[in-house]
This record gives sequence, structure tokens and C-alpha cells, in this order.
Amino acid sequence: MSMLLLRLSARDLLALNVRRRLVPHLADRWVHFGGGESSKGERAAWAESLVSLAQDLMAAERGNVEMIVECSPTKDKGGEVPRSGLIDVVLIGRHPGEGTLSVQLVELKQWSSVTRVEAATSDLVYVPGYDDPVEHPAVQLRKYYALFTGPTGLLNGLRFECGGFAYLHNATDESVMPLLGVDAPTGPYAHLYTRDSRSRLLKDLQRHFTAEDDYSAAEYLLHGMNLRNTPLLDAMVNSNGQDTVFTLRGRQKDVAREVLKASELILDRPGQEALVPHPQRAVFLITGGAGTGKSAIGLQMRADLEAAGRTVKYASGSRAFNSAIKEYMGYTQPEFRERFGYFNSFVDAPNPPLDVLICDEAHRLRDRSRNRHRPAAEQGTKPQVDELLDASRVTVFFLDAGQTVRPHEVGTVELIEDAARRRDVVLRRYGLVEQYRCGGSDAYVHWVRALLGLSTQPVHGWVPDGLMHIEVVDTPEEMESIIGSEFKAGATARMVAGYCWPWSKPDENKNLEDDVRIGDWHRPWNASSESFCAKGEPPSRIWPVHDAGIGQIGCVYTAQGLEWDWCGVIMGDDMVWRKDHWIFQRGKQRKDHETGVKRVAKPGSLDPKVRTSTLDDDEFARCVRNAYHVLLTRASRATVLYSTDEETRQHLRKLVGETDVQGLRPTLANMPPELRIGRQRQTKRSRRERKALRKAKLKNEMMLF
Repeated sequence: MSMLLLRLSARDLLALNVRRRLVPHLADRWVHFGGGESSKGERAAWAESLVSLAQDLMAAERGNVEMIVECSPTKDKGGEVPRSGLIDVVLIGRHPGEGTLSVQLVELKQWSSVTRVEAATSDLVYVPGYDDPVEHPAVQLRKYYALFTGPTGLLNGLRFECGGFAYLHNATDESVMPLLGVDAPTGPYAHLYTRDSRSRLLKDLQRHFTAEDDYSAAEYLLHGMNLRNTPLLDAMVNSNGQDTVFTLRGRQKDVAREVLKASELILDRPGQEALVPHPQRAVFLITGGAGTGKSAIGLQMRADLEAAGRTVKYASGSRAFNSAIKEYMGYTQPEFRERFGYFNSFVDAPNPPLDVLICDEAHRLRDRSRNRHRPAAEQGTKPQVDELLDASRVTVFFLDAGQTVRPHEVGTVELIEDAARRRDVVLRRYGLVEQYRCGGSDAYVHWVRALLGLSTQPVHGWVPDGLMHIEVVDTPEEMESIIGSEFKAGATARMVAGYCWPWSKPDENKNLEDDVRIGDWHRPWNASSESFCAKGEPPSRIWPVHDAGIGQIGCVYTAQGLEWDWCGVIMGDDMVWRKDHWIFQRGKQRKDHETGVKRVAKPGSLDPKVRTSTLDDDEFARCVRNAYHVLLTRASRATVLYSTDEETRQHLRKLVGETDVQGLRPTLANMPPELRIGRQRQTKRSRRERKALRKAKLKNEMMLF
């Protein structure tokens, strides 16, 4: 994955340093990217050189300039990024005259003196404390400059001004004179500043960057580094009907390639009957946490296999996810049924079996297939996993154990491995770890897991990293105001909550009851209905993607598998913090004698499948933790968190800290205009048009080889 330790404006970086969070955060990120424990020298460079540069930007009245710390200068191609391929700091903003992207590549050196290796050599110098000669900083910057501005660089295709400089804030001009000679390297990247030339540095910073606050120029680089992934539904909509999802990369490519290769080896040629029966089958099991790209891989493979003439279906245990795809891609009902299904759709195995069945969210597998629309005689009689294996020659399962939120969801690695073993079917397993949701912020995902007690890591204070934002509010009104303002500005946004209130069906006039009640603030759950309600509220199956859904509260069952730019999360009394640990509580509800409406009698979980007394305490706690893990990982840019419990709110606020709204909240206005992708429903196309588009795509791809 692309490496990036931190992305903040100079003013926010200094605020983080004042809170004593800067160096610990950078050290943790360094470990995460495989750099091991950071050395004293690296920590000193972060604490001194990095802070000195930020202070100089403030002195130059350029505190708005963004600082990207320790990043790889080329677009992500998967694999580890070598230490020698990292630039210390990238300063990015807008040019004061041209208004174009302005970038300065910076090498920070703590050198206080240097001596030349020999009279004839200007590119190598001796530095006290180093055993071997080191390169002139401009030589390093020359390489970075070529990588940033070259044909595969992050700036390729953009209008920009790019330069670079080395900053030796501990040195004087005289003490590093060998670096400043007339024979020193030259170029737009070869400037060098010391303590003596600080005033010149401040003037040059003013010459390179405007002082005006505007949209975030760093977003261009984050997109180039593939840290800002296009949301799944947006990618499908913007594919112009070709079913293209993400440009797969890294481990995603490996998994997709292996499955497609196996399908060619195992399956018969499309449209041709095998001369000899070929009963071989295979199972692929891909595990990964929320946001690792499981659905992206599955949907892209489905499109590629269909284009290659294979019989393939995409199955899911999530009604909301399937309905969102149908709604936004504009599929007709027959088209949708031909391509997509549910886990309980395969009680009767297809004859002949499908070539490939892709099972997304396999953690939601049930023990048996039950369908309330089928008579009892047509319900499943054997394990659901067996039905899925019987339905196809190649079966692909995508699974995240951390998203099992109901006790009757039995999908586990062991279940699938056992089913494959009983059939003597070849099984291959893959793991995904790269994070493409939550702004690409691994730090945020790890923090959420630690917060909920889903990892062995102790929870620590949240450190803003410029990729993902979180803030804690004191009232639901404040949350609604923030979420609503971003939605009105054009961002995708929703509010969700733990299942801690009764869930009423619409009345006979299709009006919704305001079930979620916190003090004087009352809002309805998303509609438990198959059609639109009295005030235009959408049915729950399309609540996540319909604009009219902004006024209702969603739960884990309607949010799972989907994402929004902004997500407001209400933690109820099913999970509250007491002194030093979490307490999990089952609630009770009562019926109002006059109105017949159900209300909370005892605060806690009101999920009928989870609060039941037949579920032991450990399993109950696991389901509640996993539900909040799903809810807290639905946002791609910002999470607003509120707890109905005061002690829990205080605990959360202590961990998250106060929010400097001006610098840290990633409003839609901070995004460059051309990167603001609004969702628009796909216009319906005929089956013939879709088939023609897919064939044209496949033909164009074949012409490239």
C-alpha cells in the first residue's frame, strides 16, 4: 500500500505537537508500515526538524499549507515501499499567482556541519556521526523530483509548480559550506536553507504558496496514492453501464487473478460441452476486515467472468446491499435476478450448476435457508453452506468475522473449510489487509477495534492523521446539524444507531413513529416498509442510498456493506463505559396502554435476536461490539459520535479530544471541485445495450495484448 505517516496543515501539526501526540503517532505509523521501531534519530527529526518547518510556515503566514510526512512518491503498485523511496515532507498548497497546484519536496537534515570527501567530488560529503559518506541532499531531491513529476508520478496529468529544498535548521552557512559551493547540484529541487538563511526561506515560502484558505490541494496526492478510494456504488454508477468497479491493486489483483485463472483450469470452455465429464470443483475463501475491498473484488470478478461467457451469480446475505445495487445501477427485476441473489436463493441447485458463485458477506450465512415467501415444503433442509457449494463449480466466499452481528449468523472460516473438506473440494484461502475505506486510514480502523475491545491493543487517544476524522458531540441535535449541513452541501451522509429503541411499523396511513427518543429529540427508524411512506420516506431496503433517507435513523442491518462520506453514530445503552471497562445491557420495552406504541422500559439492547435470554453474556457482548464496529466503519471521511450515556460520552471525549473545526473537520468544501463525485442513479439500459457495452469493453482489452 502507499505509505503516508501524516497529512495535516502546518497549524494543525503544531497543535498536535502541543498535545504531545505528534511523535507517538508517527512512531506507531512507522511500525504499521513495516519500518520497525523508530530510531532516536528519526524521533528527534520529527520532534525538531518537522516542528521547525511548521513553525517557519506559521512565521511566513502560511499555516494553511499542508504537510504530508514520509510518503512514497509514486502511485501505489502494491508491495512494501523501501525506506530510500520516501520523501521527508511534501508541502502542498496553491500558487499565489497562478492559482495552480504548488508543491515543494523537502529533505529535513539535522546536520550541524559537513566536510567534503575530496576536492573533485561535490555530490558526497562527510557528516559527523555517519560512518560512510552521504549524498548531497539535492541528489536525493533530484530523484524524488523525477518520481513526482515523471510519467507515473503523483503529479502526472495535473497543472502544477514543483520544486524542492533541503532544510538544515541546526546548521550555519559556514558549517555546511561544501553543500553551497558553485559546483553544487542545481535545479528547481536544489535549494538549501540553514539557520542563517531562514529569512530567505520565509520569503520563498510566501512566493510559492498563497495565504488564502481554500480547498485541500493535498487531496490530489491522496487520490494519486489511492488512499481516497471511490465509494463502491459511485464506482459502479460512473462505469457507464460496463459494470466496472474499482481498479484493483496490490493484494486485490492477486486474489482476482488467482480466481479467474482457476476458473479457466477447472471449467469447460464457454458454450462448449466437455467431451469428457470434468467434475472438478474449487472453493476460494477471502477474509478481510471492513474496507479491504472484498465487494470490489467480487463485483469486478463477476463482471469479468460474465464478459468471458461464464454463468456467474453474485449472492449476498444483505438485502440493503443488493437493493442499493439494483436502485443505483438501474437494473430491471429480471436483469437483477439473472445476476444477483441471496444466500437463501439456492435451496434448489441450478442444473447444470453455475460456473461461478460469488458469496459476499459470507459471515452472514445461516444454518438453514429460510424464506418467508416460500411454503414450508420448500424451505432448506441442509446447511446453507452446502446449498451454495452445490450451486456452482467454483464458489468464492468473502468473509469478515468482525461483522457477525446476530447469533444465527454462522459464517466462519471453520464452517467453510469443513464443508469443503467433507466434499473433498480444493480450497484456497487469501487474506486482505490493505484499508480502502475510512479514508484509507489504518490508524482509524485500529483505533475503533481497540476502542470496542475487539483487539488486544489497549485503547489510546485518537490522533488526527488527515485521512479520517472523528469527533464527539454532546447532543443528538448537534450531530444532526453537522450531518445535515454536509448532506445539504452535496456529501453522502446518514445517521445510524445501536438497536436500543423499539422499531414500529408504519401506521395505516403510512406515517412513521418517532421511535428513537433521546430527551426532547425524537426521530424515526428507517421505514420497516416495502413502499414509500406518508412523507416520502423510502423503504428500508433503499434507505441507505435514497436522498429522502436523511431524516431517519438506520441500524446495523440497513447499513452493513455500505458507506457514506459522513456518518453520525449514536451509541445506546446496550454498551456503556463504567470506570475502566465496557458494560453490556439487555433492555426491555413496554406498550403504551392509550396509544399502543412501544417505548423503552429498561435501557439497553432491544434487538429481538440479540437480547434474548437464550444467548449467553459473552455472545451477547460479541454481537453488540461487532454491531458498533460495523457502524463506526461506515464513513469514508468523518464519523460523528454520540452516546446516550453521560459517563460513556466523557470517556469518548477524553479519547478523541477537542476538535479544532477550522483545521480538522473535512467538509465537502475542502475537496477540490473536480474530486467531488456526486451520486446519480444510473439510467436504465436494455439488456441488449448492457451486453453490447460489455462486449466492446472486452474487445478493447483484448486489443491491448
